[in-house]
Amino acid sequence: MIEFYYWPTPNGHKITMFLEEAGLEYTIHPVNISAGDQFKPAFLAFSPNNRMPTIIDRDPVDGGEAVTVFESGAILLYLAEKMGCFLPTDLRGRKTVMEWLFWQVGGLGPMAGQNHHFGVYAPEKIPYAINRYVNETNRLYGVMDRRLAAHPFLAGPEYSIADMASYPWIVPWKRQQQNLDDFINLRRWFNAIRDRPATQRAYAKGEPFSAQPVVTEEGKKLLFGQTAASVVKA
Repeated sequence: MIEFYYWPTPNGHKITMFLEEAGLEYTIHPVNISAGDQFKPAFLAFSPNNRMPTIIDRDPVDGGEAVTVFESGAILLYLAEKMGCFLPTDLRGRKTVMEWLFWQVGGLGPMAGQNHHFGVYAPEKIPYAINRYVNETNRLYGVMDRRLAAHPFLAGPEYSIADMASYPWIVPWKRQQQNLDDFINLRRWFNAIRDRPATQRAYAKGEPFSAQPVVTEEGKKLLFGQTAASVVKA
């Protein structure tokens, strides 16, 4: 059984995509990031970066005590190794999946996240910041499009955790001020993943929580105003 601490953000969707593809039994524990759930001491006890997603694996492969994993990329890698799927076992195939997984967690996610922040949430619209992250998001879309011109999926011929990691960050392409029709290979890949039954089930899991009210001003303070001192006090 996987205990899954979740909110329907791109990083949250990554994990439900894997769980649904692999057919793992799991229980969702919602972490309302606008309400500050991620700063509660009980959550910080196993998620020290005060971010979701986090999992607790109650049935680890070594048969020992429950295992906690935080950070979405680490969770995907852990689950892929646990289940023996969506991660090649040969040297070169595994290396390529790892490259594209780390490309997402170190590039596409942070840059698209800043795109969202300055374009949607920032109280002051700063043209330089907006242009900086819109342009960088566009560059990263181009990197994917060129890669996908020669490969069905990011790491090669097979669907992998690298694709699961990246797909949710392309879903809000309009918010990122991009036009997916400008990237024909990326569009083909996006449509193929969107139409997978497991992807549809994964996104359906988030619908009850997506119906929550939009981020309030108080929620913005919780999400974007934290310092080391304020996390300790939460």
